[in-house]
Amino acid sequence: MTRTIEEINEKIKKEKVKVVTADEMTKIVKEIGPKKAFEKVDVVTTGTFGAMCSSGVWINFGHADPPIKMSKVWINGVEAYTGVAAVDAYLGATQPSESLGIKYGGAHVIEDLINRKPVIVRAEAYGTDCYPRKYIETQLTIDDLNQAIMCNPRNAYQKYNVATNSSNRILYTYMGKLLPNFGNATYSGAGELSPLMNDPFFETIGIGTRIFIGGTQGYIIGNGTQHDPKNQFSTLMVIGNLKEMTSKFLKAATFSGYGCTLYLGIGIPIPILNEEIAHYTGLSDADIITNVLDYGIPSRSRPILRKVSYAELKSGYIEINGKKVKTSPLSSFYKAKLIAQVLKEWIENGKFFLTKPVQKLSLKETFQSMAMNEPKEIEFFKEKKVEIPEEKYLFRNENECIHCGVCISICTEDVFYHDQKWNIHVNSQKCNGCGICEDVCPVGAIYVQ
Repeated sequence: MTRTIEEINEKIKKEKVKVVTADEMTKIVKEIGPKKAFEKVDVVTTGTFGAMCSSGVWINFGHADPPIKMSKVWINGVEAYTGVAAVDAYLGATQPSESLGIKYGGAHVIEDLINRKPVIVRAEAYGTDCYPRKYIETQLTIDDLNQAIMCNPRNAYQKYNVATNSSNRILYTYMGKLLPNFGNATYSGAGELSPLMNDPFFETIGIGTRIFIGGTQGYIIGNGTQHDPKNQFSTLMVIGNLKEMTSKFLKAATFSGYGCTLYLGIGIPIPILNEEIAHYTGLSDADIITNVLDYGIPSRSRPILRKVSYAELKSGYIEINGKKVKTSPLSSFYKAKLIAQVLKEWIENGKFFLTKPVQKLSLKETFQSMAMNEPKEIEFFKEKKVEIPEEKYLFRNENECIHCGVCISICTEDVFYHDQKWNIHVNSQKCNGCGICEDVCPVGAIYVQ
């Protein structure tokens, strides 16, 4: 027996859909089993709220007058990446302020923007004929921006490793402050509320899945970076409109001694299409097992001290080498539960409809460490030597030519032409050696002597 997303959406339209949160579903499955739970429940809502460093926002500032092609831009003293179009920039959540350091960074700018606070934008440029301005400084708010699109490479870890510290000194990490001699253990992830733990084989989650993000609706656009389904450390790449988000579900933070980050809320509805999906949405904190790692070992390959369940972590203590160690979450279970509840209400009130993924997330990818090879001279950086035939004004490197056609538009002697397939051809005998084609070729494929 099965049901479809289309059938569930029809129930949403009629406000007859049965929705429960993931922690409620755990109790239902335990009481009546997955088969009867499938018959009773249409959608399970999930939620997570934690530090998601791999986040940021694409911003389009609009064109100034005269226009500028930003080569560097700062927002409230935090540099954003500008290696794209003239007035587009990507503001990363962990980028620190040039004056305040890690006390204020990209995440804080993002929160200031959604709170409609004014920010100072300063940009530099090298100047071109079409973008003559070389400097600009202005004050604006998020409503002055054309677009502010949150686009996050890695969010919503399926589960997370536990961090502890065997060394004799305090460690300051992305897992918070770790006390010496196994003085504490920190963990992250939402356990039984975790979106990806409720659909571990991605039967309903994939590219195009509509989600809750930061208090508004957004979408999954792919596997997240470091996606590792083999070990149940899968991640999501997500997108959403920052202008519609709220600081209730998006908060800037700074980890002492480490840096700034962004706390973000994400929730995903799981359509209960069959009994198997009902079973997985019924998994409890006791069923979710993760690793305890020793961050006192300064190596990427930290030893696994033991396996532990989220139920044990949530109890407040775990045992490590015979020692009772206090645990603390870096994620907010209160906010995770609230996100699942808000998403539930949206669906019940006909404000949120489910989408069928256009492609499932990968189950085959594996996460690997950086290759550590001895650097050698790379061919790309060697000076390119092109042999130009004698007694010839013009030479075109056909391997470099991208057949864009800009040479056709600029040549006064009709040296360049294209065929019906838009392949560029050259009649070198017409060339008078002016060199204008060499100047305009965007890939350096033309040489004039």
